[in-house]
Amino acid sequence: MPIWKNTVDVARINTFGANTLLDSLGIKFTEIGDDFVRGTLPVDARTRQPYGLLHGGASVALAETLGSFAGGLCVDAQREIVVGIEINANHVRGVR
Repeated sequence: MPIWKNTVDVARINTFGANTLLDSLGIKFTEIGDDFVRGTLPVDARTRQPYGLLHGGASVALAETLGSFAGGLCVDAQREIVVGIEINANHVRGVR
């Protein structure tokens, strides 16, 4: 049973990112399930740090994007919006 109050499809969601940070970093939504949202972030020149590893801030931008969007699906979009107010991340291992 879906937890969402709003329904959208992946193709439509990806249009929301035009001319935003999502577009700049290449973040794409890939799947919406009954209680999850999935997305991808490329590890390329836009998202790597000088050592060739994925920049931790890019990882956090992906997490914030997916979490805020999922939160937005859980509220009445006509009356409320969801934005992040705090995020904490631990980087367990590097990605090239």
